[in-house]
This record gives sequence, C-alpha cells and structure tokens, in this order.
Amino acid sequence: MSTLRELKGRIGSVSSSEKITGAMKMISSAKMHKAENALKRLVPFRSQINGIIANLLGSDAQFSSPLLTARPVHKMAIVVWGSDDGLCGAYNINIVKQLLRYIVNIRQTLPGDVAIEIIAIGRKMYKSCRMLVDAQTTLITPEDIDSKSDGDKVNTFLRRLINKFINGDYDRVDTMYMNYQSVSRQRLVTEQLLPILFSSFESNSDSRADRPYIFEPDPTTIFNSVLPMFLMSTGQEIFTENRAAEQAARVMAMQSANDNAKKLLEQLQLEYNKLRQQSITTELLDIVGGQVRD
Repeated sequence: MSTLRELKGRIGSVSSSEKITGAMKMISSAKMHKAENALKRLVPFRSQINGIIANLLGSDAQFSSPLLTARPVHKMAIVVWGSDDGLCGAYNINIVKQLLRYIVNIRQTLPGDVAIEIIAIGRKMYKSCRMLVDAQTTLITPEDIDSKSDGDKVNTFLRRLINKFINGDYDRVDTMYMNYQSVSRQRLVTEQLLPILFSSFESNSDSRADRPYIFEPDPTTIFNSVLPMFLMSTGQEIFTENRAAEQAARVMAMQSANDNAKKLLEQLQLEYNKLRQQSITTELLDIVGGQVRD
C-alpha cells in the first residue's frame, strides 16, 4: 500500500508531466500555424504556374520535354516524407504501413523485377523504413535535407532528383506524404513526380482565359522553362504539407498525453485524500482510545 509521501511524490511528478505536455502542445501548435501560413503563401505562385501551363496546353503547339518522357521502369525511387523528431504518435508508423502496401502493389502492377529505392526524409522515418529493405528494395536518406530544411535545400534536392531522372538513374519517381487538412485530420497522399503526367494539369484546365495569347518566345521554350518551376512548387507544397501534418500529429499526441495526465492526477489525488482521511481517522481513534483508558 502506498504511503502519503509516495503518493505526494507521484502527484508532483504527474503534475510536472502535465505542464510539460501542455507547453509542448503550445509549441507544436505555433509551428503548425506557421506551416499553415506558409501553405497559404504558396497558393498564388502555384496558381500562376498552373495558369501559364494551362494556357500553353490550350494552344495548338506540340510539347516535348525530358520531364514528360515515360520509359520502361527498371528502377524507381519513392520519396517518403516523415519526421526527424518523435512525440508525434504513430505518424511515421502509419506512413510506413501504407508504404509497404504501395510497394507490394507496385511489384504486382509493374512487369519484371523493379528495383525500388526508398528515399526517407527525416531521421525517424529512416529508422521506421529499415524493416522494408530486401534484395530488391534499398533505403537511403539524403544528408543535405530533412523535415526541417528551408526552401533552398528542398529545391536543391528536387534538382538532384530531376537530374537523376534525366540521366536514367531513375525511370520513375513517386512521393508519399501526409496531406494536412486540419489539426485532427491528415490524409496520406501518393503521387508520381517524374515523369510528370499531363493529368496533373487537368484540374487547372478551367483556369484558362477565353482570349488569344501571344507567346514570346515560342510556347515550347516557355513550357520547358515553366515545367521545372511547376515541379519545384509541387515539391515545396509537399514539404510544407508534411511539416504542418507532423506538427498537427504532435499537437494531438500532446493533447492525448495531457488528458491522460489529468485523469491520472485526479485518481492519485483521490487516493491521496482517502489515505490522508484514513490516517486522520486512525489518529483520532488512538486519541479517543487513550482518553477512555485514562
């Protein structure tokens, strides 16, 4: 049976834990709102790029680009975005579970033995993905980018992916990340980055203005200049979505931990009060019993 001193110590520890989780929740909430604002700032640039491409596609010109060239897939890369830090619940594990299903589906869909290279972004994500390595699946993590990197490092990483695709190191590049929708809701998204699919622009086809355009220089040159910018804006959006979703998962994890600490604190406080009352009652009975004997 716990003594009053032991219970008091446990109450103090749980109370401290409650304060820590509450503070961590506030910090994660601030970071999440920062990522939300960054997403809002990306919208105008992304919309402008999509509008330019939609207008180009509406012209009669024929377009060709190495970023659009599809070829038989012998080796592909899957860029998986996760976290570098813990305390975000099952955020990374849930992504890895879906990644495993996705790899199985790829091997059933694509002919032949496709070599898959998992590019894990985030230290925790890299550790979680190690269980997926086999004879046909390798795992790497870039040294110059993580889940906290700035926009310049993300662009450098994307340019390296583009060069590897153009040089034939990868025949296809997919990406997997958590799409941020709200604090309590994130949706796992899997997209093909390279080669770029024309279907990526279909949702923006309605943004074309119904008026003639004069292109200077020619549409093909403009298209080949804008296409990498489209890929960069997509990568920046994915990175920011992942950052916001990670912080949202951490907010929910800290909220859950805080709620559990409050419940435990109430139980300990109730037990402490009962034990204290029992101790007081025992002392009173001893006093009364001593007076009766006297």
